[in-house]
Amino acid sequence: MVRTHAELDLTDAKATAAFFAEEQPEYVFLAAAKVGGIVANNTYRADFIYENLMIQNNVIHQSYVHGVKKLLFLGSTCIYPKNAPQPLKEDYLLTGTLEYTNEPYAIAKIAGIKTCESYNLQYGTNFMSVMPTNLYGPNDNFDLEKSHVLPALIRKIHLGKALENNDWQTIQSDLNHLPIKGIDGQASQEAVLEVLRSFGVSKSNGAVAVEIWGSGKPMREFLWSEDMADACVFLMENRDFSDCITSQEEIRNTHINIGTGSDISIADLTQLIKATVGFKGDFVFNSAKPDGTLRKLTDVSKLNALGWKHKVAIEEGVKNIYDWYLTKRNA
Repeated sequence: MVRTHAELDLTDAKATAAFFAEEQPEYVFLAAAKVGGIVANNTYRADFIYENLMIQNNVIHQSYVHGVKKLLFLGSTCIYPKNAPQPLKEDYLLTGTLEYTNEPYAIAKIAGIKTCESYNLQYGTNFMSVMPTNLYGPNDNFDLEKSHVLPALIRKIHLGKALENNDWQTIQSDLNHLPIKGIDGQASQEAVLEVLRSFGVSKSNGAVAVEIWGSGKPMREFLWSEDMADACVFLMENRDFSDCITSQEEIRNTHINIGTGSDISIADLTQLIKATVGFKGDFVFNSAKPDGTLRKLTDVSKLNALGWKHKVAIEEGVKNIYDWYLTKRNA
């Protein structure tokens, strides 16, 4: 059973308890969270820590109360220290200072891991935690104010291509489907150009440039969302919390990284998207904007040893997500 946020507010303890009492779920995938990119994380710090703590505390506790057979809690690789060695092993958790821009979100996710571990150790529950790398795929968030880096680049470069071709029909269709700061396709060309410029898509003397936040040097790992779903189902069906315990003395770091084990620089990602989209303009890297952590590559040896490996590489995935954007998102 699934509920939308409008139907069930998981930050509401009473509403969450009522849902569990009515539905009596046996297996729970806890994917609900307040998420966003570097701007949203750094701007809405209180919202990110409060809402995520409330969601996971309510769901995990009610899963215990109602005897859920197994729960899978989804976190994020931002839980690891900013300067942790690469690739990121599960054992690096809580060994250093977190990246400042998403520290509140990371702390909430670390608390979720420890909540699952603690309920397992005290009450004998079977709650597992997985930490996916950066996800992208169908139905991604392309809101330029709140999206993560890959879908944001897809949309900005797509709009940049339309602008260099003076393809106002494509621009209007895109903005009608998802307005930017209240500007839709019915706005004047001057208003559209201004809002695009505010998000780094600009045209001067016939040439179009797309601004990219940061230096382009940070390395990022990306996982196709359907691969992530497959990994979660595999673990739910075939593995238990006991499979994640590596020491009987102090049981900690029982979470599992989910990723590809390979990464790409933001600069190279922009070039890959550029080639996929067919954009001919230039990129301007704004080094005055934050880069975030310079590298976040997961060590997936634990996951591979448990029997799962990803299928979709980044080149195929970028083509897939752009094809989806063209055929589904702007249909």
